[in-house]
Amino acid sequence: MNSPEQPLPTFDEVLLCTPQTSAEQVGLFLRRCLIPCRGGEEKIYTMLYADELSYDVSCRAEELFQHLQCYSSSYRLVILCNCERDNSYLPSAFSHYKVHMIPQRPRAEIQQYLQRHFRVAQPSNSAASVFKEHVCVGIVSSKRAGMGK
Repeated sequence: MNSPEQPLPTFDEVLLCTPQTSAEQVGLFLRRCLIPCRGGEEKIYTMLYADELSYDVSCRAEELFQHLQCYSSSYRLVILCNCERDNSYLPSAFSHYKVHMIPQRPRAEIQQYLQRHFRVAQPSNSAASVFKEHVCVGIVSSKRAGMGK
């Protein structure tokens, strides 16, 4: 988010982990991240909720990371975890790389950036017509659980 024109991450740069995420999915993601390609694009790869991975998948991911790390010294990998679950396997294995991140931009600037990139160019009969300013994503919340969100 260094400039308003900088694009959002593409589908191949993000892995959203769940307890059902397979070792194969994590392996493909790590290979994209750690094995340099000819295009030379400097992407930032992100594993979200890596603490959700099963123990077996986490162990295999760490082994593969150690094996593939020799292919590139300039990889960019961010592993985001729930701070309440940082004692699970993968966050513990990578704990020596841990960085407590504080957003470098004001909240309003981050919101403006996201709003710009999630806006539908031509309003149509899509879900974007429901949200303010024709944005194609939104968060619906309630202070009371089970109130028909």
